[in-house]
Amino acid sequence: MIIRETLANGIRIVAESIPHVRSVALGIWIGVGSENEPKEQNGISHFMEHMMFKGTKKRTARQIAEAFDEIGGHVNAFTSKEITCYYAKTLDQHFPVALEILEDMFFESNFAEEEIEKEKKVVIEEIRMVEDTPDDLVHDLLSEVSLRNHPLSYPVIGTVENVQSFTRTDLIRYKEDFYRPQNVVISIAGNLPSDFLEQIKAVFSKHKGEDNSSKSKKPLFTPYVKIKQKATEQTHMCIGLSGLSVADERIYHLVLLNNVLGGNMSSRLFQEVREERGLAYSVYSYHSAHREAGLFAIYAGTKHGQEEEVCKLIREILYQVSENGILPSELAKAKEQLKASMMLGLESTNNRMSRLGRNELLLNKHLSLDEVIQNVEKISLADVNQVAQEIFSSPMSLALISPTGEVPTSFRGQSIV
Repeated sequence: MIIRETLANGIRIVAESIPHVRSVALGIWIGVGSENEPKEQNGISHFMEHMMFKGTKKRTARQIAEAFDEIGGHVNAFTSKEITCYYAKTLDQHFPVALEILEDMFFESNFAEEEIEKEKKVVIEEIRMVEDTPDDLVHDLLSEVSLRNHPLSYPVIGTVENVQSFTRTDLIRYKEDFYRPQNVVISIAGNLPSDFLEQIKAVFSKHKGEDNSSKSKKPLFTPYVKIKQKATEQTHMCIGLSGLSVADERIYHLVLLNNVLGGNMSSRLFQEVREERGLAYSVYSYHSAHREAGLFAIYAGTKHGQEEEVCKLIREILYQVSENGILPSELAKAKEQLKASMMLGLESTNNRMSRLGRNELLLNKHLSLDEVIQNVEKISLADVNQVAQEIFSSPMSLALISPTGEVPTSFRGQSIV
């Protein structure tokens, strides 16, 4: 059973009791990410995440790490386009300790000047690492070119120039602006203590702040081309198409379609591009769903000079699916894969906690696993093929990293940015 409660200050608590396990996963979710950043401060959400681990009024950064090691727990965080999350997993008996440490980090981080300067070096090295990993970098380039003129196009990690410019004042102001109670969700899953709600309320009821949220403009998909010339061993390409928002009723139609197209080893892309033609080691598709938009992407890494053939083959596969649809056997297999993935994922308290947090922040509703599976089972072949026809016949964007910077023939004529 899922328990939901909203505190007087606006903080939402969502929890799921799983009595047969011996662990508890706890997350503090904030509805803020690179989408909320002005261009000159792109990367500050991610930098803020780093700084929350760098010392509080009563703990140094080392003492925060040691406090979790002492109880055999795990603590981490991540930042995405729309979400920042601080989470911990520990034995159920140590839940009060984990809660107290996260509380300390959340409320009492001191953002010491010397720690800020040290962490700038760390994050800049992280940015350089991405720059040296073209099969990661090309996905950022695809977002940049496909969602131009909107903050969703910004890289979560930011830029070297921006990171170097961040000040303590910037961090404090940003935290005050976005880490507001109305923008915070506490999610928890596992063997919960009987008084877990009282413990959380005692900690987070003191959080103050006015709701000054404003809705950003809806991003528009742009079918442009982005080329980065770089000395690489392979040519890395990402083809993008306009997708669906996280709240779209057809989101699971597209999840099933993705499984068929490029979500696994039996998918059309994997079988045609890798197994039949030997043109790539890594080829796959995925869909990124955001509040107001979505981006469907296909990635392939191939030998220099083969990008023309790979790009042509991918377009042919998309055309075939768009025109002829998928097979009943492919849909049945995709449904079984999706059901298995969801069921196996829910064996983890971390996954359950994450599902609760994301659903509360992005959808403000929760469906049981049985309800989701029932909805998936109702999806017909015609439903999926209609989504395929709509998405795969639409204009495409391209991000490509190669030594030559040569644009594949099928994308020539499109604007290069």
